[in-house]
Amino acid sequence: MSLPSDSATSDLWFDWLMHRRQADDADYHQSIQTEVAGYADRVLDGAALHPGMTLVDLGAGDGLVGFRAIDRIGESLKVIMVDISVPLINFAEQSATSRGVRQQCTFLVSSAEDLGDLKDDTADAVTTRSSLAYVADKNAALRECFRILKPGGRLSIAEPVFRDNALAAASMRTRLESGEKVPENSILPLLHRWLSAQYPDTDVGIQNSPITNYSERNLLQWAQTAGFRELRLELHISVTNAYRKSWETFLDSSPHPHAPSLQTILREKFQPEERQQFERAIRPMVESSELFETNRMVYLTALKPAKAE
Repeated sequence: MSLPSDSATSDLWFDWLMHRRQADDADYHQSIQTEVAGYADRVLDGAALHPGMTLVDLGAGDGLVGFRAIDRIGESLKVIMVDISVPLINFAEQSATSRGVRQQCTFLVSSAEDLGDLKDDTADAVTTRSSLAYVADKNAALRECFRILKPGGRLSIAEPVFRDNALAAASMRTRLESGEKVPENSILPLLHRWLSAQYPDTDVGIQNSPITNYSERNLLQWAQTAGFRELRLELHISVTNAYRKSWETFLDSSPHPHAPSLQTILREKFQPEERQQFERAIRPMVESSELFETNRMVYLTALKPAKAE
């Protein structure tokens, strides 16, 4: 299915998922799709689905998790796709029709913090993939997951942890404001300007941002507080040359929906000579695949007790 670009059918979430994340680079898009399919499959492994079940996928986006679940289980699986983005829900519904699975799917526009349209004990499994990270009240979202699950139902999530990105930006800020002399040709101030435009770099900012005010331990604690039991958490950290892309794609792509692209940052926050200095330092690393990125992904599974405790 082609990706529509009409602004009337777009919002922040749709625009990032369909365009800005991969900078409309088809090859890079394919690389990302391969990576996120692995995340989705790991989530579905944790959900332990069987024929006849009902799956609720929160932050369903373009429907990746739900459609892969149907591919696994078949026509007896019912999938309820929930997302805050109307354009993404519309896109997922169109995809379901084109796949011939529309009758198995229900589509709901809602925030994860208030799933009032879903009754108690609705789902056999609830999944999220890179969606709780953007929810302001994760406690409320996990309580809602618990509420809509049937007794004995499973929660399975995969969520990125961006906190260390923000702490790196804050560390740069601290050094630059410490009075310590920075070499004249150092690009540290430029690196800080780039990173701090995409992640908060103060204690207050970090605490107030949904994407940086939690760690993997917080997710575990909040799920336990919500009532879940038999919790299992794994933190996967990979250091890879994920920037294996052209300089133009590197400039135009964005690490998360709220982040401006580097191209925008260079245009709005850098002087011409600073842009040249930054490019001289970073472009060779990008084009030679020597610039590495650290990714942190949390996998968490848990059960709603079969009997109230």
